[in-house]
Amino acid sequence: MSWDCGLRYMFSVSPPLQPGSMCILHDKEDLSRLEMVQRLAKDGCRFLQNHSKGPERTCEVRYTTTAMPQSDEAVRVCLRERGHDVLVLQRVSSERPALPASARGGGREEARNRRFMVVSGTPEKILEHLLNDRTLDDDQGTTQVKESDTLLDDFLLTYPVFMSTSDLCQALLGHYCTKRCRGKEDRKESLERKRKVLHLASQWMSLCRDFLREDEHVKLFMKTLYRHVLDDLYEHPALETDVRELQQLYQLHRRHTVDEYSPQRKSKALFHQLSLKENGLQSRSTQRETKDVLCHVYITLESYLSTKAHAGVVAQELLQAVAERMDVPQGELVLVAVTYTGGRLLLQPQDRVFSDSLRPVGRLHICRKDLGEVLYPFTDNSELQQRTARMFTLNTWDVAVALTNFDWSIFDSIHEQELVYFTFSRHASSHHTVALELLLQRCNEVQLWVVTEVLLCPTLCKRVQLIKKFIKIAAHCKAQRNLNCFFAIIMGLNAAAVGRLSQTWEKIPGKFKKLFSELEAFTDPSLNHKAYRDSFRKMKAPKIPFLPLLLKDITFIHEGNKTFHDNLVNFEKLHMIADAVRLIRQCQRDHMGNGITQKSSPEVRAYIDYLHIIDNQQTQFELSHRLEPRA
Repeated sequence: MSWDCGLRYMFSVSPPLQPGSMCILHDKEDLSRLEMVQRLAKDGCRFLQNHSKGPERTCEVRYTTTAMPQSDEAVRVCLRERGHDVLVLQRVSSERPALPASARGGGREEARNRRFMVVSGTPEKILEHLLNDRTLDDDQGTTQVKESDTLLDDFLLTYPVFMSTSDLCQALLGHYCTKRCRGKEDRKESLERKRKVLHLASQWMSLCRDFLREDEHVKLFMKTLYRHVLDDLYEHPALETDVRELQQLYQLHRRHTVDEYSPQRKSKALFHQLSLKENGLQSRSTQRETKDVLCHVYITLESYLSTKAHAGVVAQELLQAVAERMDVPQGELVLVAVTYTGGRLLLQPQDRVFSDSLRPVGRLHICRKDLGEVLYPFTDNSELQQRTARMFTLNTWDVAVALTNFDWSIFDSIHEQELVYFTFSRHASSHHTVALELLLQRCNEVQLWVVTEVLLCPTLCKRVQLIKKFIKIAAHCKAQRNLNCFFAIIMGLNAAAVGRLSQTWEKIPGKFKKLFSELEAFTDPSLNHKAYRDSFRKMKAPKIPFLPLLLKDITFIHEGNKTFHDNLVNFEKLHMIADAVRLIRQCQRDHMGNGITQKSSPEVRAYIDYLHIIDNQQTQFELSHRLEPRA
């Protein structure tokens, strides 16, 4: 049995390997510098170079097989270095349709269709496998679409679990600059290796750029990599295409031409004039300023108005918006921040409401200002109850559209990696999960808003009309494929303080009760939310999933599987995590790249943008018992 190394090496094993056996390869000079053994007999097994620099340069490969029906086999290859496992691969069959023998080019194409997925390994070896497993289209210079792209996507989505961004930057630079085989690597092999690193870096930037803009390690990495590419242009002119791609991705530009990078000039070019375009710098420096947050402005001790504001909002802007919403002259109001220790801070017109961590300076209260400059919060609930009458004048479809547009503006900005940060390092990386936490907060607030509106409705007949409206709004949200808001409304109607209003529910017409039962069945949690999952799977994109359930699925994967096995990254677990978070990408756009936004009336939008919420459960039950006292 021969092992073709894919370069210029050939080893023979006698007798042939048996399932579960181990073979140790020795080579005094070049084995530690092998890029990768490309094939193991006809099975297409792969293993990576051994970086050992000690006196014993040994690479061990354990080849195991598990018999499957009809002579199919599950093949695993384990790479060992210095007596420790560093990479475990498992063979998987390609999902591409088989070609006729004439088109396949014999057994070579068959071997190519048998790919190897990472089971576990060290971060460095997994990255090395990704680089060596990629192939470049010689005609177009682009990577072929195949199974390895999914493996790379899994790696890029989940790498924060097992390595820092700084470590990934250093590893990529090391692969780009390494001289393989002690200088014996020919120009073609060197160019291919460099282009693979550049393609991986480009895909990384494309996928995770929003998270990486403010990372100083990434800025330095991109500048350093760019300089290395410019240095290599004289020797490898084919890298010109990759230079342009880097410029577009990270908004870089150069001030030299290829001809200027001659061997004589290289020795003097210790620092290239490299800069970021002004608009690129501006977009990165102001990214935090343009983020939206949900702002709570308390109008009583138990209730608040929830509104979306930009992170740099000042007190005057917020005060004006709330005053318009409450139909109160702005001059009669002041904005006060109540600190956690109980102190009061009167915010001046140009004071920023949020700190750099996107947290409010304190609990915000709108207060009346009398002639003596004494601060009094609003305490008259009758003013708040009058606001409920607005709901009866609004069209239910328009309300659903406004709710969906609000949710979509947040959901469309969520990145898949936010779910990874939220699950694995929720508190340490909160600045990476702003959009995700925003939508989760909105879901909770819509639920409380439904409860609040019903409990502030004083008469029985109006409460019946209001509940009918909410049932219709929930059905419209489901029709508009906004399942996050749909669940929130149904849970609000099922809340204990609303559900106990038996006199009100008895007055609901039969057809609305039937519709509500059908909508409730969609949210039935039995059989792991089978009703929801089956229906949601059939819905076309774009659509907004019920995020708490998605996070529950990811948390179950996380809690039920170890992240490391014997100090090796359990990549099977990370593959499941990546497969789950990719649902965000699949839901955000249809095949034409369209979103879910629809036109909504300004009147409805103004109402939905400021939800009045009672967040005190005791107050909710007091209002509920006041409407329908306990018998």
